[in-house]
Amino acid sequence: MYMLGLILAGEAVFALPFHVARFFRPTVLEVFSISATELGAAQGIYGIMAMLAYFPGGPIADRFSARKLLATSLWMTAAGGLYMATFPDYRGALLLWGFFGITTIMLFWAALIRATRDWGGHVEQGRAYGLLDGGRGILAAGLASVGVMMFSFAFPEGYGEATFAEKEAALRLIIYGYTAVTVFAGAFVWFVLTDGHPSGEPELKEWKPHTESVWVHVGNVLRIPAVWLQAVIIVCAYVAYKGFDNFSLFAVEAYGLDEVEAARIVTIASWMRPIGALGAGLLGDRFNVSRITLLTFVVLLASDLFFAATTPISGAVWILFGNTLVGATAFFGLRGLYYALFEEARVPVALTGTAVGFVSVVGYTPDIFVAYVAGILIDRSPGIAGHQHFFWFLSAFALIGVVASYALIRLLHPTRQKTATG
Repeated sequence: MYMLGLILAGEAVFALPFHVARFFRPTVLEVFSISATELGAAQGIYGIMAMLAYFPGGPIADRFSARKLLATSLWMTAAGGLYMATFPDYRGALLLWGFFGITTIMLFWAALIRATRDWGGHVEQGRAYGLLDGGRGILAAGLASVGVMMFSFAFPEGYGEATFAEKEAALRLIIYGYTAVTVFAGAFVWFVLTDGHPSGEPELKEWKPHTESVWVHVGNVLRIPAVWLQAVIIVCAYVAYKGFDNFSLFAVEAYGLDEVEAARIVTIASWMRPIGALGAGLLGDRFNVSRITLLTFVVLLASDLFFAATTPISGAVWILFGNTLVGATAFFGLRGLYYALFEEARVPVALTGTAVGFVSVVGYTPDIFVAYVAGILIDRSPGIAGHQHFFWFLSAFALIGVVASYALIRLLHPTRQKTATG
């Protein structure tokens, strides 16, 4: 029940700021009367506020109960959903996503990651984070499937025949649905999670969080070289994940699908998240997390290069669908791996929250720029060309991820590398 609470909270809190725009992006642009660039700017504001919130969120997570932090964050985010359902203009969208950047991060993210590490102990970090992100993926895909079904039912004569008012009503229903789930998730974690850390790690008993300086913990974290490489790995993996937000628009403009068909493909691809995250996590426990991270980045690079270098064939749904599944499996797999690196890098358990705060400040900077870059590239080169430019952008970060993962392996396992190379 403890892990179920973390899974439910971990996905529900991001449903409003991310799911609505990811699965229903063309309709969001039309109903909110904003361009792709303006939506990217709003999501960029989310990233800026989140980056400012990550770092203080780390020490907060090391000091206060995850139960109270997670529930408060969920209820605050749900309040933003009520405003979202009014379809604010561009300025209102900037304020809304900025608000989400605070509510979903400062009291939430480091507390979630720390609680998951406590649950996994010393030997099952891959399983713990794989279950967390895999479970979040099942919830996300399930919610998206229900949302897409409701969305399609709203247009019995087809999306192309729908009036603007009908589109507004359908999108508002989706937003209210996600808001209700967020409220329920807050109540669930409030009653299911316990105060304190369930694993009873010795480090937690010895540490005096209210007397020891925050800056001592920050300094200890910054002196761990592997944490810096881990931050780079998270940047590259998260760029790929943020790029997934653009897949529905890519399917419409490059492969000629309608909005409902595109949403359906993206939703099906979302079901690869539990498979990719849990599968990669279990493989990481078996063969080392750093090794599986490198392999996963190689697969991701190949998938991005395919979309970047090939010309889409209108109506070739199976090509689009197949490579989307490959790419989704890879970046969802990375989400089940990159926090499990804390244990392999031997980051002290008592520093987990602070370490999460630091790597998140660096690692989630894509929240600031990926959507904005995508909007610029697509708006400046309408049609297939703009999307290909964006996939070249994604490919560059996948390549950096390959290099950073290899460097981390060399750092953490130098003897093994010498033996392997003779």
